[in-house]
Amino acid sequence: MAAFTADETAQIRQTLGKRQEQLLGEIRDELTRSGEQHYIDLAGRVTDLGDASVADLIADTDAAIVDRQVAEVREIEAASRRLATGDFGSCIDCGVDIPFARLLVYPTAVRCMACQSQHEKTYAHVGNPTL
Repeated sequence: MAAFTADETAQIRQTLGKRQEQLLGEIRDELTRSGEQHYIDLAGRVTDLGDASVADLIADTDAAIVDRQVAEVREIEAASRRLATGDFGSCIDCGVDIPFARLLVYPTAVRCMACQSQHEKTYAHVGNPTL
């Protein structure tokens, strides 16, 4: 674990906690909103294929947003566990300490900037369809 002062650790915990609260509120709001306006309601009002496509897009976008928010909550929980167990702040690829400034802005980071850049270059094509 990178050597952080008690104040730095508290700042990171606070940042993680605030973001988690924000995400949980957004997820709750999104699920409440989607519960009020089900896909069937949207699709039931369509009169043509264009309207059906828009209804599909809205339902899919809402689901994707919630999926992304849930994934970020899981990342926050993992970062909190690493912080508690002393495994926080070291790059998972090279072992170098991740700078505090990076962790304060992006507290769920698991890689230093150099390794993250290499990771993105290596895996940029994964999940992207090609012809």
